Amino acid sequence: MPSQSLKHWNEQSAIALDWMETAHRAMRGTGRGGRQATQQINQSYLVLLSSHFQQFCRSLHSEAADHLTRNVDPTLRSILQLALTVGRKLDQGNPSPGNLGADFGRLGMRFWDDVTSFRKRNVTRKAKLARMTPWRNAIAHQDFTSATHAQELGGRTEIKLHEVRAFRGTCSHLARDFDAVVLAYIRAVAGPLAGW
Repeated sequence: MPSQSLKHWNEQSAIALDWMETAHRAMRGTGRGGRQATQQINQSYLVLLSSHFQQFCRSLHSEAADHLTRNVDPTLRSILQLALTVGRKLDQGNPSPGNLGADFGRLGMRFWDDVTSFRKRNVTRKAKLARMTPWRNAIAHQDFTSATHAQELGGRTEIKLHEVRAFRGTCSHLARDFDAVVLAYIRAVAGPLAGW
């Protein structure tokens, strides 16, 4: 059974992201205006994808903290939950590999070690996720030319729909595996009946 976080990703987030696909299809055009409009949709799609994936990861982290502290004395539970979640990188930063590792590490996990040993393809997916963040930042801050962004994006200023779709596929695969790895960790720490 998936976590509430994964259910939300597979249902509400998927619907919101599918609307971007619909908008892209509705905006097809061959002239300059059509190409500019579809580029705006591609950029919006990528930022929306990153924000929904960030929401999933943050929610999964909160859910894990809740399950890990479920059987703790009620007086200590709120203190412990606060210690596990306050100042999270995912509350204000991108769902980058570094931020994910740091936040889930607060729960005692060796997050990326666990995720990549769970499924070897996650080594490649982690690298793809790391490439999504520079695109998100360049688009959100409208800064494609700074030394950092220009190098990370290879001097490009436009993202193609197939690239956004590939990032979405990466996020979906990682979401499924994050869910399984975090559940296994919760059960290892809090007992075989813990978790979702």
